[in-house]
Formats: sequence, structure tokens, C-alpha cells
Amino acid sequence: MAWGVPPRPPSSKVQALYELCKRTFPSPSAAGASPSPPPADAVRSISSLMDTITPADVGLRDDNAEDDRGHGFFESNFLKGSARVARWAQPITYLHIYECDAFSIGIFCLPTSAVIPLHDHPGMTVLSKLLYGSMHVKSYDWIEPTVLASTQPARLAELHTDDVRTAPCPTSVLYPQSGGNMHCFTSVSSCAVLDVLAPPYSEDVGRICTYFHDYPFSSLSAGQTKIAGNPDSYAWLEAINTPVNIYMRPGMYTGPKVQT
Repeated sequence: MAWGVPPRPPSSKVQALYELCKRTFPSPSAAGASPSPPPADAVRSISSLMDTITPADVGLRDDNAEDDRGHGFFESNFLKGSARVARWAQPITYLHIYECDAFSIGIFCLPTSAVIPLHDHPGMTVLSKLLYGSMHVKSYDWIEPTVLASTQPARLAELHTDDVRTAPCPTSVLYPQSGGNMHCFTSVSSCAVLDVLAPPYSEDVGRICTYFHDYPFSSLSAGQTKIAGNPDSYAWLEAINTPVNIYMRPGMYTGPKVQT
């Protein structure tokens, strides 16, 4: 590049997001299997950019009609008989934009009443931008030091979020130890979420997604452990050891391509 010539601006907001993530998130191979979360100001820069991204910027319409073709079975053992989830639901579509060992960018498109069950993000920083629609978000963080239930293999967590979000709304951020690292989504209406995971899941280095069932605090005993505040702000999370079958399918991403 010639001296005095400023760099060309990114060709799209997707390209700008990729370039900002590339500058922000180090490769785990260079920083260990679980790199430390990036500085707060760097995360704010990514959040600010994601706040400006619209459905049109990623090749979507903000009035996406639900696809009533291909109804599928959306169920796992722990969801059977649950009044919280419809037994039959349309599939969740994932649109892949970019992935490397440092971060991934993608979009989850959920039809009405679809559920992404409660799961964790081990050693990961995750930014989520609701592009259109409404969804209920419930999230937890572990209580430290660890508190275990006395009657079954469940661990105490504190409620971080339990509300409905409707686009447009600010980008949410979770960290390895805070911000609601365990979360679940239930679509109130057809919606789409742009996600940045840093680093992405990887079985090779132990970043495996674990699903949980949450129990009210009053349903189990913690022996002599005392909690501060409202008991409804706490829950017991028990890992689900059987496969969780989510009806998720790949879709065709039609937005701007990332130039690496």
C-alpha cells in the first residue's frame, strides 16, 4: 500500500465484523486452548458494530415468513412431556458465514415456538444480535465456589436473564464466567440471531456443548448452604448425559461473503 493512502473501508458490515473479530480474538493455538476474554473496549467495539447490522446486511428480510414445509420432530429425552415445549416444531436453520479456530460467525433462524435448549459455552465469549422477531432468553451463571445438591448431581447457578427480547435491541454478550454463560432460547415469533463465538466449540480441545435441565432452588437441598436474596433467583442445573436431538438444518447464506 502506498504511503499516505488510507486503507479501503470494508465492502460490507459482514466484512467489517470479520476484520474486527480477527483483530480482537487470538488463535487458541497461540494463546492456549482457552484464551482469556478480550478487553472490554474491544468487545464494546464488536457489540457496537453488531448493533448496526440489519437483516438486509446479511441477506435476510426482517419480515421473513415462516417456512411451513418440512415440519420435523424437535425433541430430546428431557423434553418429553414438558409443557414448556411443543412436541412438534419446525426445524431451526443455521446459516454459516465464517469459522476459524479463533472465532465463528453464523445466524440461527428460528420459527415460532422453536427452542434451543439450555446449554453452556465453556471458555467462550459469545456475542448475540437479534436481527428480527422476538425471543425469550433465560440464562444462568454458576455460583462460585461450587455448590452441589445433596440428593442428585446438580449444581447451583444464579439466574442472569429471564425476559423477552424484541428486535431492534442491543447486542448481548456472555463470558466464560459471567453474563449468562448457560442460556436457552425460545422464539416468541419467527426470529433470527447473529452469533459470534470466540473461540467456537471444539471437541478436540474440550470445548464441548453440554445441555442442562434446570430445577427450582426449592426442589432440591444443598444441606447447610445459605443463599442471599430471593430463592427464585437461583436454580439447580443438572447436565443431560443422553443425546439431545435438536432438529437443526444448514441453510444457504445469501449475504455478503467474507474476504479472508
